[in-house]
Amino acid sequence: MKKLLALILTAVILCTACFSFASCEKKADYTVGVCQLMVHDSLDQATKGFTEALTAALEAEGKTVAFDTQVAGEPDLCTTVINTFTAKNVDLIMANATPALTAAATATTTIPVLGTSVTDYESTFAGAIPANVSGTSDAVPFDEQAKMMIDTLGLVAGDMVGVIYCTGESNSLIQYEAVKALFEAEGIVVKAYTFSETTELQALTTSAADECKAIYIPSDNTVAANDTIVGTICNEKNVPVYTSYGGAICYASLAIDYYELGAETGKMAAEILLGTKTVADLEVKTLVPTVVYNKELCSALGIEVPEN
Repeated sequence: MKKLLALILTAVILCTACFSFASCEKKADYTVGVCQLMVHDSLDQATKGFTEALTAALEAEGKTVAFDTQVAGEPDLCTTVINTFTAKNVDLIMANATPALTAAATATTTIPVLGTSVTDYESTFAGAIPANVSGTSDAVPFDEQAKMMIDTLGLVAGDMVGVIYCTGESNSLIQYEAVKALFEAEGIVVKAYTFSETTELQALTTSAADECKAIYIPSDNTVAANDTIVGTICNEKNVPVYTSYGGAICYASLAIDYYELGAETGKMAAEILLGTKTVADLEVKTLVPTVVYNKELCSALGIEVPEN
């Protein structure tokens, strides 16, 4: 009897082990590499929207996907991350932010690459977007942003607006030049406050808050990841901050929802992986931005929030 029980127990263990091994060995239908430039809320939300939308779209077709998600931490390390994806020959690369996108486009011409949280694809690739590249853009109408600041702050000719951005982000330079032209057309003085290391941000912001009537921040990933520094200093000096990407430090913004931006990118990825579309079929998409006011900050700064 003991021998019989031992044999049954051994058989059960072997069957369980075989089942577990088979389960572990089962591979997803697709593997997607996600390279996110750095950790901050906007990029985090875009990655979340992408993975959830792509997973849902593929599951609806009875397919599965495995994600290899890596945060580079800084622009120079995006290439290292992307190279791990090309070595694995992933089915698709999602590049979250401009440095990640340029690294991916440089590394491969065969693997489909979708960008998100990228402002201007044309400028990024000097007017020639690679055939294997498309995605979504976080671009917003800069003229509407400038007008919103002028109207809500009562800016007049001679007033100075400071623009804070990181020199390592080409996205930010494009936005700076756009808003600079728009403000200067109204006689408003624009001054750039640029930095390359985050250790410079505190002193830089202090100077900007001392000299300017208002601060404009483009969708700059480095500033966004450290914007509590900017917010704290500017709030102490009663200087309103307007950001292109939203966030807690701005009194108002005309910005897009980064989760929805990532979700749109995920839907595009599903079309590519399922074979219903090629990258060449997909144009770069943008979202309609929404107006948001921070009522608490507006009250503290004496800014009247429109009733509508």
